[in-house]
Amino acid sequence: MGAAPSQLAETFDPVRLSGRSAPGPLVLLCEHASNRVPAELAGLGLSADILQSHIAWDPGAAAVARAMAARLDAALIESTVSRLVADCNRLPDAADLVPEISETTPVPGNRGLDARGRARRIAMAHAPFHAAVAGLIEERLAAGRTIAVVSVHSFTPVYRGVARPWHVGIVHDADRRMAQPMLAGLGRLPNVAVGDNRPYAPPDGVYYSLARHAGTRNLPCAMIEIRNDEIATEEGQRLWAGRFCDILAGMGYAARKGAYRQ
Repeated sequence: MGAAPSQLAETFDPVRLSGRSAPGPLVLLCEHASNRVPAELAGLGLSADILQSHIAWDPGAAAVARAMAARLDAALIESTVSRLVADCNRLPDAADLVPEISETTPVPGNRGLDARGRARRIAMAHAPFHAAVAGLIEERLAAGRTIAVVSVHSFTPVYRGVARPWHVGIVHDADRRMAQPMLAGLGRLPNVAVGDNRPYAPPDGVYYSLARHAGTRNLPCAMIEIRNDEIATEEGQRLWAGRFCDILAGMGYAARKGAYRQ
């Protein structure tokens, strides 16, 4: 007789690593690539519609990151678990690592989580993602390779009732080696509103992955934020991937000349 459903443990890989041996110097991260909630969490008590919304993931970001990785011969590390389970781009002790309310939406499955439950969430998503990033970077450093790290995200056009005018933003700390030429390249695009540390900035607590893996190693890094209505379609995803590939290739971050072009 087979095991009862309650005894069956779901198995899945919480991290997707593409292009481990890719020749390009870029390591791309997509912490909010997926809206997957492991079966044991019963959807966190949320409807399917809510789990499709931006509070559960960054819509369009993974598609843009994958296109960029392919054209720039870059490595890409994605979390395959919803940020509502555990946000891989937050400090382990951050209040919003496992949010009880996301924006204005209560998350019943996160309410009253004790220390053991929180540790389980970290082990489920956060720890494996960062182990994969650290492992890949250390592997490349040991091989003497040049590395730069770029994190790819999307943001909602309206947050808590306030419209956001930017089509795209670059988030960075005091090290502007990546951010400055990226902002300059975006600034040359017609009819595109560009945010410099908008709609987020490191003090908002959104720079954890880059600070941990790039900042501590003095590696060039920056975060891309694309307004998600810009990348809601395959056409928009191709457009923005191509724009960033053009900019990054011009900065010397493509392994093969011309490989980045659409």
